[in-house]
Amino acid sequence: MRFMWQMRTALSFVLMTLFLMLIGFVVGFIFGYGYLGLTIMLAISVLFSFYSYWFSKSSALRANKVHLVDEHEEPRLYNTVKRVAEKAGLPMPEVGVSEFPMPNAFATGRNPSNAAVVATRGLLNLLNDDELEGVIGHEMSHVKNRDILVMSVASTIVSVMTYASRMMYYSILFGSNRRDENYGVLLAIGIASMIFVPIAGLIMQMAVSRNREYLADETGARITGKPLALANALRRLESGCASPHNTYHDTARADMWISDPVRKKSFFKSVFSTHPSTDERIRRLEILAQKMKADEVPEYTPDEDSSRTKLNFQ
Repeated sequence: MRFMWQMRTALSFVLMTLFLMLIGFVVGFIFGYGYLGLTIMLAISVLFSFYSYWFSKSSALRANKVHLVDEHEEPRLYNTVKRVAEKAGLPMPEVGVSEFPMPNAFATGRNPSNAAVVATRGLLNLLNDDELEGVIGHEMSHVKNRDILVMSVASTIVSVMTYASRMMYYSILFGSNRRDENYGVLLAIGIASMIFVPIAGLIMQMAVSRNREYLADETGARITGKPLALANALRRLESGCASPHNTYHDTARADMWISDPVRKKSFFKSVFSTHPSTDERIRRLEILAQKMKADEVPEYTPDEDSSRTKLNFQ
C-alpha cells in the first residue's frame, strides 16, 4: 500500500514538472531566450512540489477558513473523530470546523501523523450522531490510505496547469511577431493549450478522486460498521450542497470534500465532476450493508491493506 500511494504522488509531481518545462520551453522560444524559460519553469515546479508536500494542509485549512478546535470547544465532533481514529488504528488527527453553511467535510495532510479532519457548521447542524460517525469514518479512510496528500497534490497541479496554459497563450498572443511565418502555428498551439490542458488536468483529478471516494466509502463503512448511516448522510449532504444558501465556488479544491460542494455547475463541470454519482455511492453502500450483515465481508482490522476494495460491485 505504501508503495502505491508513493507512486501516485511521484507520478503527479513528474507530470506537473514535465508540463511546466514544456510551457517554459515554448515561452522561451517565443521570446528568444532559448532554454532559460525551461530552466525557470523547472525551478518553479520544484518549488510547487515542495510547497504541495509540506504545506498542503495549512493551505487547505486557510483557504476554507478552518478553526482548529479541542474537546472543550466541540465535544461532539472531537469525540467522534477520536472514537473513529481508535477504531481505524490511526493517530488522533487535528480537528477543525469551517463556518460554511453547506454541510460537508474533508481531510487533509501529508500523512496520518500530520492529518486534520474538518467538518462544516452546516454538517454538524444537519447530521445525527450515526451519520456524523459515518462521514468521519469516510474521512479517516482517506487518511489511512494516504489519499489526503495525493488529492491535495492533484488540486494544486490542476491550478498550476490551468494558469501555465493561460500564460503560454497570452505570451504567444502578445509576445510574438504577427509577421513571423510560425505565428499561426504558435497561436494554434496556444489556443489548444487553453482548451485542452484544463480538461486534461480535470480528467487526471477526476481519475484520482472518483475511485478513491468509492474506496473511502467502503473502508469508512467497515471501520464504523455503519454503511447505511453513511448512505443517509450522503443523501442529506447532496441536498444541503444544492441549497441556495450554499455559495461555495472554489472548484480547484472541490475534490477534497466528501460531497461535491459546488452548487452551480456548468455542463462542462458536471461532465468532469471529481465526485462520483451520489446515487451510485449509495447503491454500493447498500450492497456493502447486505454483505456485512451476511458476514461476506472481512471485518476491518487496523493492520489490513485497505488500499483495494474487498468487493466486486456489479
